[in-house]
Amino acid sequence: MLVRLLYVSRAADLQDSAALTDSIMSAARTYNPGNGITGVLCYGEGVFLQAIEGGREEINALYNMILRDPRHENVVLMHYEEILERRFGGWTMGQVNLAKLNTSIVLKYSETPELNPYRMSGKVVLALLEELMLTASIIGRA
Repeated sequence: MLVRLLYVSRAADLQDSAALTDSIMSAARTYNPGNGITGVLCYGEGVFLQAIEGGREEINALYNMILRDPRHENVVLMHYEEILERRFGGWTMGQVNLAKLNTSIVLKYSETPELNPYRMSGKVVLALLEELMLTASIIGRA
C-alpha cells in the first residue's frame, strides 16, 4: 500500500543550513532508492518541508528516523494519506529552495508573501508542491 506523508520542521542548527540541506539530501538519495521512497524536500530560512511517498512501513520507519534526527526540531506532521499513485515518483528526493520562490505563487496559497508552512494546512501545502512541480521549480531529479 502506497502512502504520502508531509511534514515541516526547523533546522536545529541555523548557522550552516547549506551544509545541513546537503547532508539531508545526500542521506535521502542514499537511503530512499533501496526502500522505494520518493519525494521532495523544500528548505529556506531554517524551515524544511518534505513530502515522502512509498510503502506504509517504509514511510513510517523513515518518519520515525526523522523525528529522532538531531538535525530537525519542531517536527510537525502536516498530512498523511493512502494514495493510488505517486506524485513525486520522478525524484529519489527532489529539492526546492523556498527562499527563491516567486511571491505570486506563495500568495496563491498563503496569507502573506512570506511562506510559513506551520500556518498552512497539509492539503494547501501539497497543492503548492504540485504547482512547484508543474512550474519546474523542483530540481535534483535523480
